[in-house]
Amino acid sequence: MAEPQQDRREKPADEHKRGPNPQPPMDPGGAQPEDTRAGDFELVLKVRIQSPRENDFIEVELNRGELSYQNLLEVSCSELGIEPEQVKTIRKLPNTLLRKDKDIRRLRDFQEIELILMKHGSSELVEYTPSLTEKPCYNSNAAKLTY
Repeated sequence: MAEPQQDRREKPADEHKRGPNPQPPMDPGGAQPEDTRAGDFELVLKVRIQSPRENDFIEVELNRGELSYQNLLEVSCSELGIEPEQVKTIRKLPNTLLRKDKDIRRLRDFQEIELILMKHGSSELVEYTPSLTEKPCYNSNAAKLTY
């Protein structure tokens, strides 16, 4: 029984040296590693042009201090190689139109944005809508059934 009392005496002396809740020393300036601070200043969005043939996105970085509809439009068009005048609307997928700066400020990292182009005589800008027979899910045998 003498040993447990001995252990009790040693623990308080040891706690006095370490403190009741030992924690690693904190940086007094609260500095974070360089890579996490840099990420706070940029908003990364996934952007593409609406197209039934191409569905890949590119990642676009926007400065969080300059989030605006016009800035999103200019940066996206520059990255995609199109003119801002060609863009009819900007859509946050799956189904939300972005119309003003406030809408842009609500965006979060890696949200998917789609640029919908205006229809022109140019073959590059004409929106293509496949017919039912061209869609892979169309069942021609089911279409011939009569009820």
